[in-house]
Amino acid sequence: MLYKNENMLRLIRILQDKWPWFAGAISILMLAAAHAFEIFMNLYPCPLCLHQREVYWVALGVSAIAIILRHFFDNASMARALDALLAVIFLAGAAVAGFHSGVELHWWNGLPECSGAANAKVADDLLSALSKPMNIPKCDQIAWSMFGLSMANYNMILSILLAIWSCICALRGDTGANSFNDSKEDA
Repeated sequence: MLYKNENMLRLIRILQDKWPWFAGAISILMLAAAHAFEIFMNLYPCPLCLHQREVYWVALGVSAIAIILRHFFDNASMARALDALLAVIFLAGAAVAGFHSGVELHWWNGLPECSGAANAKVADDLLSALSKPMNIPKCDQIAWSMFGLSMANYNMILSILLAIWSCICALRGDTGANSFNDSKEDA
């Protein structure tokens, strides 16, 4: 039993030490999944879906910056601050996804661009843009669901979990950067 606990603690330590790598990888996977739904299942994003994607682009950018800064600077406070920033970004993602979930459930109205009234031309390339217009989906219509939860619901749940883990990394300080005490002990 002790062996299993040691392995679990080792896994947790790796997740904390390399959190920007994992946060960036998860952001890439979420963006890839969104594009896969769009390309392979013809589930085109509504304006709120696009706003949810923006959060992952920002998280990816902050993760990349955190990886680069951690490589060149060994500063625990900076690492904790970047983990805290990731927590705020993922909380913003949860808020956007939660707002979208409320729009889907008709608890409140969406943004003005959510009506889908404008038959805007959105296309993958210039030729298709010139040949056929595409209706922008309305934000209050659930395009896909599994087990009664929409994509916005799943995104909200995942964003909350990512925010919690980012907070754990930020508050514990186990972020892969050595503290000043560690460097003194090595000397």
